[in-house]
Amino acid sequence: MPTTNAPPEILTLDRLATPIGTALLVTDEQGFLRAFNWTDYEAAMRAWIARRYPKARLTDGKAPPAVRGPFEAYFQGDPRALETVPWRASGTAFQLKVWETLCTIPAGETLSYAGLAQRIGRPSAVRAVGLANGANPVAVVVPCHRVIGTNGSLTGYGGGLPRKRWLLDLEGAALKDQIAA
Repeated sequence: MPTTNAPPEILTLDRLATPIGTALLVTDEQGFLRAFNWTDYEAAMRAWIARRYPKARLTDGKAPPAVRGPFEAYFQGDPRALETVPWRASGTAFQLKVWETLCTIPAGETLSYAGLAQRIGRPSAVRAVGLANGANPVAVVVPCHRVIGTNGSLTGYGGGLPRKRWLLDLEGAALKDQIAA
């Protein structure tokens, strides 16, 4: 479900209150999640949408139940709820491979950037894997937050390390370091 040839014409922006801030869910007219972010990153997300889907019209509305429902269940404590969310992403073949591989990391588990590079068959591409991970437009559904440092420490997350910690705690992942909330 990650790719499509036809760009969307209409995108719907939904706002969902969560324990760690208001989430932004952007879906297309077919009900696929196209973007996810937090309201504190809304301007950057809108700019990304304008670059990636320049002909699409962004309107306010509700995400379809197949998207919104799993997000509600996830933030209420079901760590596997997002596995059913339909998503599509626009990216390079390398990015898509990284994003698809991220989806193989089960809730409650983590993987290092080096481990992710090995899983895609490119063990020397750790930096490129990190960049692809950071470019993931449907974070949380494509669980980039499950990627940590080789030493087990938390490392970058576009939504901020306190959110990453919260997401991993929700999923029951064991971590070595502690960060201030």
